[in-house]
Amino acid sequence: PDPAVRRAAAGALVRFLDDPPRVLELLRRRLSAERDDCVLPALTEALGLFAQRYPAYADGALDLLAEQSAPPYPPGQRLAALGQLALRAPGRLPSDLIPVAVRLLRERSARRLPPGEPAGTDTLVRRIRRLRPSDEQGAALLRTLHGALGDRVDDRIALLTGQLTSPDPVDRCNAVWMSAGLFRGWRGAYRRPVRLLGAQLGADQDRLRDAAVSVLAELYALAAPAADDLYALVAARPDLWTHRWERSSPTLGGPLKALARSGDPRAVPALAQLLAGPAAPAGLGFEVGHLGRAAAPLAPALRHRLGRIPLASPTAAPLAVPLLTAIRAVGDRAAVPELLRLLSAVPDGSGVWDEAVGQVIETLTELGAAGQAAPLLRPLLRTRHAAVAAGALWSADGDTPAVLPVLRRELTQADAGLRGSAVRQLGRLGPAARGALPELGRLARSGPARERVPAACALWRVTGDPDPVRSLLRAAWTADPRTRVPIARCLTVMGPAAAPLRDLVTAELTHPRRHTARDGSFGHHDIPDDEELLRTCRGVLAGL
Repeated sequence: PDPAVRRAAAGALVRFLDDPPRVLELLRRRLSAERDDCVLPALTEALGLFAQRYPAYADGALDLLAEQSAPPYPPGQRLAALGQLALRAPGRLPSDLIPVAVRLLRERSARRLPPGEPAGTDTLVRRIRRLRPSDEQGAALLRTLHGALGDRVDDRIALLTGQLTSPDPVDRCNAVWMSAGLFRGWRGAYRRPVRLLGAQLGADQDRLRDAAVSVLAELYALAAPAADDLYALVAARPDLWTHRWERSSPTLGGPLKALARSGDPRAVPALAQLLAGPAAPAGLGFEVGHLGRAAAPLAPALRHRLGRIPLASPTAAPLAVPLLTAIRAVGDRAAVPELLRLLSAVPDGSGVWDEAVGQVIETLTELGAAGQAAPLLRPLLRTRHAAVAAGALWSADGDTPAVLPVLRRELTQADAGLRGSAVRQLGRLGPAARGALPELGRLARSGPARERVPAACALWRVTGDPDPVRSLLRAAWTADPRTRVPIARCLTVMGPAAAPLRDLVTAELTHPRRHTARDGSFGHHDIPDDEELLRTCRGVLAGL
């Protein structure tokens, strides 16, 4: 009599009873007798599992699923059946699948209010549901359907649009979280669903609003269609500008972070207020970096904070790195004195500043101030920061004999990171680095693809001959998708010489799956990294 037992028994029956005709008959009988809405979806899922495990008997299970997907069965059961048909027999789905699924979702939601709880009754249970509404069964039904649709991205966008426009905030909250999976894994025309995510920011339900903010913050520039809604929330709720975790320093709040990552300059005034306060959120500079030159009004405050970092503090480097990112983004040459102050604190490139030394040098180089730092850079040629210091010195005076031996020495280091830094600097030297061709050639033909690709690109920059490297780049593109962004950048610089690799770029632009997609895991930069690949591939084609 226990519904939980019946629910668990449905799948167990298919998995452990090795008598397909009997299993199918038992499922058929249970379906005709079962009245509990919590058990029926499990029976439907068991039919789908049966069709997968016993292909010779699948037709009977699929017939039952097709029957359940139509009236007079209740909307939840029909949705469950459609999901299983989409997984096991997509050819048996109705042609108007998405409109049917959206209608069934809304009908199911309208029935979800428990009996005996009239709409006007304000009970404790209802107050709790309002604070943290949930519908795990409904979420599972829609996740199954989304998963079954796979690379049918346009259909999934249409389904998501129906979910995000549901009158039920619980359905919309479920849709927000499902949208994250779609955005992370697949490429598509997302302007409308992103606008609908923005529309959730004005909801009364904190959980719905917070979910939408969380997803929008992952989208970076793709969140631009929701920028007006993000700005409205930032303007109305200064209390959301920061978020403080227990026993931790404040971090930038989700709405302001998402607005800055979208590249919208309306984030600047709020960021300026935070920078002017006593304790700017950790990592704020990283988000300023997404605004580029639009964040120029923040330059004085960024310089001020950089100048106040205590040089001997163990937190010095973690405080400096985000600010350095922001200063590079705004191109603030007035920050050079503060940068020289930081570099003077690390004569041997070690200690508390070790992780920031390279970024200080890169910032000076980008600002065209490496010459001013030359007396501080030369001692670093004997440290683990030798390659980046050598590159900075060469950018200032072009003295190849002074830096080439250092870079060749660094190519022989056991540390892959040090070798990679030397490879990048040699690529910047271009033809002046011809003396390092033997070492670069060896690195381009051995080791992991992620190490071979920078070496191959450096070879091309040094020799100007694309023939030896094109086959290396083609092999790496296929072997390791994570090499595609640097390869595409290299092809952009090659221009017409990249024409023999046009097929790789064209195929990438037609593929619906993000190159960063991995089953069961994701990185917070997966979406912007993939969008960069698409932009760069378009640039490659434009330059051929």
